[in-house]
Amino acid sequence: MESSRSRKRTRQAYDYDAAPPPEREVVARGGVSPPWREDDRDGHYVFDLGENLTRRYKILSKMGEGTFGRVLECWDRETREYVAIKVVRSIRKYRDAAMIEIDVLNRLAENEKYSSLCVQIQRWFDYRNHICIVFEKLGPSLYDFLKRNRYQPFPVELVREFGRQLLQSVAYMHELRLIHTDLKPENILLVSSEYIKVPSTKKNTQDEMHFKCLPKSSAIKLIDFGSTAFDNQDHNSIVSTRHYRAPEIILGLGWSFPCDIWSVGCILVELCSGEALFQTHENLEHLAMMERVLGPLPEHMTRKASSSAQKYFRRATRLNWPEGAVSRESIRAVRKLDRLKDLVSRNADHSKAALVDLLYSLLRFEPSERLTAQEALDHPFFRNPT
Repeated sequence: MESSRSRKRTRQAYDYDAAPPPEREVVARGGVSPPWREDDRDGHYVFDLGENLTRRYKILSKMGEGTFGRVLECWDRETREYVAIKVVRSIRKYRDAAMIEIDVLNRLAENEKYSSLCVQIQRWFDYRNHICIVFEKLGPSLYDFLKRNRYQPFPVELVREFGRQLLQSVAYMHELRLIHTDLKPENILLVSSEYIKVPSTKKNTQDEMHFKCLPKSSAIKLIDFGSTAFDNQDHNSIVSTRHYRAPEIILGLGWSFPCDIWSVGCILVELCSGEALFQTHENLEHLAMMERVLGPLPEHMTRKASSSAQKYFRRATRLNWPEGAVSRESIRAVRKLDRLKDLVSRNADHSKAALVDLLYSLLRFEPSERLTAQEALDHPFFRNPT
């Protein structure tokens, strides 16, 4: 992997408030730079709506915020189009992660056949100590859409289309020896914001008809490559957002491409049920939920668990549950979970046999036994849409 320094040499970071380099693009008139402000205490860029981010971009709204920084909807005066700009916190580790993300985005964009599966980077610049990455503007995330629908599930036909595209993007990344490590519904965006309203089976307390929204287009793109790892680099011990974290990560066994596949399985369950499969924030409870849904963890994995994970087991084989539960509420949360096939059967009236088989193949405890992304695309669930 290239160092941040070498990447900065190969692609010039430019600040529109600084003296323009000779190759700088011409910026449309009318943009006035905002007054200098100190960042907030967390290193976030401080702004007012309606002012400019450099003379080129007018800030219209805040689209989102995360540990990395903020995403702003802006008007590009030069191209006369709306864009999304990721403004990274002015903290070294986030700046370094942003440079890695830029490297990954450029690699992903090299193959035009697959580049449409991932969000497109337009340019980047360094402004007042904030790395700013300019993206095409996309629609809401799949999580936003679920939330808007009060967590009603997507129809199986849409889950199939979302799953196919997600696996295509993951297969492309894995082909490039890249591991996303943070796949989740928040990081899957619809290309369009357009939707239609259809009658819902849910009714409110007044027994009135409910409606739910469905996207007009099923086209999606994968975003947020700030945590992407190269296969040949040293891997952090903990990756992935909790609900989508694979068992080998929790057990400290090391991880690679299959951790993305586990996340895809969790995502597909969530899209067809409306709720995250493993709603937990604690390791022992998480492992207990896995066993409740999928059956017992393999002994060969539990015996090899890291020293910090051994505390979750008795004699290195049996999960210390429910004895080790932190509360009765935790025990109840595990008990209310269904087996995977029952959970899917409740929400998928047709194609359920193929979908259940696919999910079991993605959510195998042993990483080497999980389907690869490319193998999953050949599964009957995607080949037989009936």
